[in-house]
Amino acid sequence: MLNVVILAAGKGTRMHSAKPKVLHTIGGQPMLAHVVASARALKPARMIIVVGHDAERVQAVFSGVNDVCFALQQPQHGTGHAVQQTVDQLLGKDALQDKTLVLYGDVPLVQPETLRGLIDASQNGMAILTEHLDDPTGYGRIVRDQQGHVAAIVEHKDATQSQRAINEVNTGILVAPTQALKGWLAQLDNNNAQKEYYLTDIVGFARAQGVPVYAAHPNNQWETLGVNSRAQQAACEREWQQAQAHALLEKGVSLADPARFDLRGELHCGRDVFIDVGCIFEGKVHLGDGVHIGPHCVIRNTTIEAGTTIHAFTHIDGAQLQDKTQVGPFARLRPGTQLGQGVRVGNFVEIKNSRLNTQAQASHLSYLGDAHIGQRVNIGAGTITCNYDGAFKHLTVIEDDAFIGSDSQLVAPVTVGAGATIGAGTTLTRDAPAHALTLSRAKQETITHWQRPKKKANSK
Repeated sequence: MLNVVILAAGKGTRMHSAKPKVLHTIGGQPMLAHVVASARALKPARMIIVVGHDAERVQAVFSGVNDVCFALQQPQHGTGHAVQQTVDQLLGKDALQDKTLVLYGDVPLVQPETLRGLIDASQNGMAILTEHLDDPTGYGRIVRDQQGHVAAIVEHKDATQSQRAINEVNTGILVAPTQALKGWLAQLDNNNAQKEYYLTDIVGFARAQGVPVYAAHPNNQWETLGVNSRAQQAACEREWQQAQAHALLEKGVSLADPARFDLRGELHCGRDVFIDVGCIFEGKVHLGDGVHIGPHCVIRNTTIEAGTTIHAFTHIDGAQLQDKTQVGPFARLRPGTQLGQGVRVGNFVEIKNSRLNTQAQASHLSYLGDAHIGQRVNIGAGTITCNYDGAFKHLTVIEDDAFIGSDSQLVAPVTVGAGATIGAGTTLTRDAPAHALTLSRAKQETITHWQRPKKKANSK
């Protein structure tokens, strides 16, 4: 039986933010959400988040989540004190088999595979996740005994010259037998300069009782990066994005520059997908076979089917695009947009809550909101569906093979019949019949003696 305790009580003073540190994001998700996701993959019997600073705000992020419970650390007196607050909630009675894993809400990128390795390494004792650093300055050093087990964790300021030469350091992440851990937590004291209860002191208690202390290492060095400042957050973000980019490359996705790619959710790609520089993907995005995404696009919660090309600087949110569509550059597809097979949407076209059926096209400079647009419809430049009357939204229907001339305003609710033509410059306020020309223009006149107003010579 496995318990997971996640320490998330700190304020994060160095972030200089009103937001709790663990709610700052990496890859579009709160840091704490990353840790919870990795812990959840282990299928623990209980997951406890220790909250403190702005506790209600942190808890609200996980409201309605059934597999998470909370413990309050108020005030905060160190990592050992934080874990002490969970003792009454820890499950398990088997002295060796029941374990408790301690994670940190500001170490967001640790992966389930690494945690499984740590649990396996604990065997009949406890285990600590350690890391080898080229520059271990400031970190607690791992001192081993002749059997290779962890003998002690020595803080940098307390280390001897020879101990400071050790480059294996403590990450803080550990797993211990639950029943033994409860006893060790009860022995903690705060007889130190910081007057805090340190979780690392349990290593000495374990050794004194003859409980072996093992070590395991992360699969990737970036997994143990902690975030205490904006600079560390930015560094962590880049490491995460590089890892996501590498995973996509391994699956056959072509990235123009992996260093200029941002994933803030889930991205699922078919074969032969190409993604140009500067693109951002948020929420859940699916790209079908052969999709081409041009530079500097933002795509959120969208499905784009095979053979589609999205040109530069296009924003798509909550849309569904069937195969062989073309969109952009500089287009905006808002939630509820559905594009049928072969639809073409050009530059500076905005579409919201509208369906364009097979081979319809709106090539430039138009707004289409709350509209059902049939097959092979042509939307001329400057066309607007006037869908909002100041209180309610209304529907525009344009049936198959209609032609909408440039600079037309379709005042909803209104229907344009199949095969109809709307003359350029028309303001349509009533239904237009099928297979006919409808237009509304004032008669053109020329006034021959008219003169343009001129300023007087001395006027300013």
